[in-house]
Amino acid sequence: MHPIAVLLVQRIALSLLLLLAVSVLIFVGTEILPGDVARVILGQGATEQAVENLRREMGLDRPAITRYFEWLFNALQGDFGVALSNRRDIATAIGQRLGNTMFLASVAAAFAVPLAIFLGLLAVRYQNRWPDRLISGITLTAISLPEFLLGYIIMFVFAVQLGWFPSVSSIHGGMSFGQKLYAVALPAMVLTLVVLAHMMRMTRAAILNVMQSAYIETAELKGLRKLTLIFRHAMPNSIAPIINVVMLNLAYLVVGVVVIEVVFVYPGMGQYLVDHVARRDVAVVQACGLIFAAVYIGLNLVADLVSILTNPRLRHPK
Repeated sequence: MHPIAVLLVQRIALSLLLLLAVSVLIFVGTEILPGDVARVILGQGATEQAVENLRREMGLDRPAITRYFEWLFNALQGDFGVALSNRRDIATAIGQRLGNTMFLASVAAAFAVPLAIFLGLLAVRYQNRWPDRLISGITLTAISLPEFLLGYIIMFVFAVQLGWFPSVSSIHGGMSFGQKLYAVALPAMVLTLVVLAHMMRMTRAAILNVMQSAYIETAELKGLRKLTLIFRHAMPNSIAPIINVVMLNLAYLVVGVVVIEVVFVYPGMGQYLVDHVARRDVAVVQACGLIFAAVYIGLNLVADLVSILTNPRLRHPK
């Protein structure tokens, strides 16, 4: 079998095993929470009969291992049950919320990815000069600030002081694409700044690492311009680590939006998860945790596969 095919099969199998292990951790994590879940949901004034009925409805009277496999089997079919707090179908609610989260992440990625690559190339072009120092200083500041603090600063400046954008990012199906873009402008700006800093620094580091190679020095001795060296020789050979960084940050955009969605009251997966954590709605927490894990592991798998496919030593083995 071709080395690439072997590596692809191995990566996919490891990703599936990792997702299975994460599902176990999610289920066990919700099981070991202190207190009686049924009594917490119904309140201290609930009768013992009501608590017992809810426990039976939630399946808490059955062994944990049985409930885990039943939950996993149903989840693989897209059935996450109903939310205990409002009796709504979890899969339907998650489908709507996940679409909103993906829209916000896509808007942020559409700005962050090309801007990060451009700034990384610009920093390499003017290495150790004032553009490089300015870009590095701004991105380091963005990395150092907590997301919620950055979100509140941007909200104060652009929503409260200038009044350019709404402070609450609410979208619904009846809005046009332009209206949705206007509504998510501030959270998308925060997410762009957060992931832009990391992607830019890693892009710069990857290209600089290639620029130290012997063939780059040979090309320099031939009199090639700096921009030609970067675009024609350094960039193609540093694409694999750049793709890895981009994919990891895209995974963060989808999974790590919880804080930003809460700050801007955005109707996405993060807000949905936080709302039901406060209500001790175990079924929703398990479903959201499994979906977040699947998205993160899936995007990491894509990054691994792209890195393998862009490796010429694997594509053309001796």
